[in-house]
Amino acid sequence: MDTIASLFSFITWPVSWVIVQFHTVYGAIFGPDTGWAWGLSIVSLVILIRICLIPLFVKQIKATRGMQTLQPEMKKIQERYKNDKQRQSEEMMKLYKETGTNPLSSCLPILAQSPFFFALYHVLNGIASGDTIGAVNQDLLQSAQKAHIFGAPLASKFFSSESEVAALSASLTDVRVVTAIMIVLMSASQFFTQRQLMTKNVDTTVKTPFMQQQKMLMYVFPVMFAVFGVNFPVGVLVYWLTTNVWTMGQQMYVIRNNPTPGSKAQAAYLERLHKSVTEHGGTRGRGQKAIVKAIVAKGRDRNEAERKFINGLNKAGMAAQADGTVVKNDAAVAAQSADGSTETTAGQPKRQQPKRQSKSQRQAKPVGEAEPKTSLTKSDEPQDARPADKQEAKPAAGAKKPAQKSGGGGRSKAQSGQRKGPQRPKSPSKK
Repeated sequence: MDTIASLFSFITWPVSWVIVQFHTVYGAIFGPDTGWAWGLSIVSLVILIRICLIPLFVKQIKATRGMQTLQPEMKKIQERYKNDKQRQSEEMMKLYKETGTNPLSSCLPILAQSPFFFALYHVLNGIASGDTIGAVNQDLLQSAQKAHIFGAPLASKFFSSESEVAALSASLTDVRVVTAIMIVLMSASQFFTQRQLMTKNVDTTVKTPFMQQQKMLMYVFPVMFAVFGVNFPVGVLVYWLTTNVWTMGQQMYVIRNNPTPGSKAQAAYLERLHKSVTEHGGTRGRGQKAIVKAIVAKGRDRNEAERKFINGLNKAGMAAQADGTVVKNDAAVAAQSADGSTETTAGQPKRQQPKRQSKSQRQAKPVGEAEPKTSLTKSDEPQDARPADKQEAKPAAGAKKPAQKSGGGGRSKAQSGQRKGPQRPKSPSKK
C-alpha cells in the first residue's frame, strides 16, 4: 500500500494543503488538536472532491442511459446467438464499438477518486510515522497525532501494535472497536448502494454483461473494503465512509428523479408523476417535462409502465404533448368499462364498423328482400308488373327448364334447399 501511495506523491501536496486550510477553519471552532477539527477537515475534503466530480458523474449517467437504449438490440443478439456464447460476446462488443458506449463507465468516479485516496493515505501514514509531508509542518504533525476520533488516533490502524497505539496516547481496544465499526459501516454502505442499483434501477427484462458486472461489483467491493480496511488508518476510513455515504445519497436522488427506463424505479416514478399531473392539471418543472417528452417520442416502443402512464392520462381526460406538457383533452377516449361497452368521455357510444357477414348469412335473407341494383333489366322487373300468364307459366313435364336468372323466385327455391327439376348448367360449354 505504501508503494502504491508513493506513485501518487505528485498530488500529495495539494491534498495536504486543502486539509490544512479546512483544519484552520474548524480548529478555530472546536480547537486545533481535537478529532472534530481533523475529522471534519477530511469530510470536507471528500465533499469538495465529489463536487468537482459531478460533471464526471453526469457523464456516467448519460453513458448508463446509452446502455439502456441498446437493450432491444442486446436482446436480439442474445436470442440470435443464445447457443453460442462466444459469438454473442463478440457481437456485444461490436455493438458497443459502433454506438460508442462503454459498459465500464460506472467505474469512472471510483477511478477518478483513486489518486486523492492514495494521496490522503500517504499523508496520514506520514503522520503515524512522524514525518512531515506536503503542507503538514511539524506543528501540524504534533496536532494531528494528538487528535482522536471516538478514542482512536487519526493515524492508527486495526492491526497497529500496542506500542504504536500507546505512543499516540490511546488504547488498543478503542482503536480496534472504532476501526471495526467503521469498516462494517463502509462495507454495508457500499453493498446497499450497489444493491439498490441492481434491484430498482435496472431493466431486468434483458440480461447484459453490464448487469453481470454490476452484480459482481455488489459483492466484490464490500469484501475488498473489509479486507483492505484493516490496513487503513482511521483518517482514511473516515474519508472512504464519507464518500460511500455521499455516493449512496446521490444515487438515491438519481433513482428517484431520473430512473432507468423499464426499471421498478421508473414504474414508481410514473405513478407519482401521474398523481402530480392529475392534481395540478399539468407537468411542473423542467424534469417532469423532459420525462413526458421522452415517453411521447417513443411511440409504440413504450414499455409497460409508460403505456400505463399514457392510458392513465387518457382516462383522466388529459393528453401528453410532444413538448412534454400535459393538457386537457375533452375528446380523449376512455378505456372499455367493466361491462364491455365502449364510450367516449362525453358518454356517447363510440361508432363501430359493421361486421362482415358470411356467405351463408347473406343467402339466408328473407324471400323478397330487396337487393341493391345498379341497373334495371327485364328480369329485374317486379313480379306484379309482369303478365299473369308469364308468372303462372310452368315448364311442361320432360321439358328442359330454362336457366334461372337473378330474380326473386329463383333465389327462394335455392334458399329453401329443394331441388326440383333439372338444374342450371354451370357453363354453356357443358350443356
